[in-house]
Amino acid sequence: MTTSARLLALLGLLQSRPGWTGPELAARLGVTERTIRNDIERLRALDYPVHADLGRAGGYRLGDSGRLPPLLLSDSEAVAVAVGLTAAGASEALAEPTRTAIAKLERVLPARLRTRAQSLRESTDVGPANTATNVAEPAVDPELLAELALAIGRHEGLRFWYRDDDPVEADPYRLVSWQQRWYLVARRRPAGDWQAFRVDWLRLRVPGASRFTADPLPGGDYASFVLRDVASTGWAVHARILVDAPAAEVLRRINAAVGVVETVDDEHSVLVTGGDSLEIVAVWIGMLGLPFHVDQPPELVDHVRRLAARYTAALPAAET
Repeated sequence: MTTSARLLALLGLLQSRPGWTGPELAARLGVTERTIRNDIERLRALDYPVHADLGRAGGYRLGDSGRLPPLLLSDSEAVAVAVGLTAAGASEALAEPTRTAIAKLERVLPARLRTRAQSLRESTDVGPANTATNVAEPAVDPELLAELALAIGRHEGLRFWYRDDDPVEADPYRLVSWQQRWYLVARRRPAGDWQAFRVDWLRLRVPGASRFTADPLPGGDYASFVLRDVASTGWAVHARILVDAPAAEVLRRINAAVGVVETVDDEHSVLVTGGDSLEIVAVWIGMLGLPFHVDQPPELVDHVRRLAARYTAALPAAET
């Protein structure tokens, strides 16, 4: 880091908890203890009251006048922020930045609201949000999300590798969080086709692409677009399932997140669906409660065949 960036990081650490030892700060910032001492003097020269406590239990702490003024939130706003951060902390990918954000927020809340927020956080458990898949939640870099959001706001084109080997140049429009996944909705250059890109599958390339003039998605419903696009391109496993029922009946039985239904005729339809694993796709189509036919992909055909044999074997033997 540059000196200025390191000073900001050091100040953030000092604001996040009451005290730090020199070795702790040096380890967090990847520098020597001598550099920490020099940076402390730089902060003091900028009128930040950094106190040094001597002795074995000593270290550095930031005086009250170096902190932000009390954050002016109503009771309901403080509760809403506490609930939102507590829920965000349930995501393994965001657990650490959420923890530090909560610590900093609570230190600038007025005492009464700080007590309410702490009480709510300490008395609340969050169940696992990722219950729709048997695949581990992907890690998403918060810094990457911030970079993508800045590009969207500034109308700056992006260049990135997608799924490691697909070079993409695109105009970013919206981030969508769904099913513990983050998606970037963008128009792919040069054709301008709309596509939902999984954020954990992309790596930014520098420099980025040129700026663009915004031409938003018709209707502006980016979340619904992600549901439709993921059904055909965004899953690890994709399938087209022929169902012996009209499209209206299939739609009545599925969640919109499961996939897209296409009409074949008055008595048949196709469910375009997918998931993170063969097991999840098999569960979804099995929950339809309707006759269906699987002929692709071959891996799903084999899995359904094994599943059928497993269920059959689980039945009690027929009486003779």
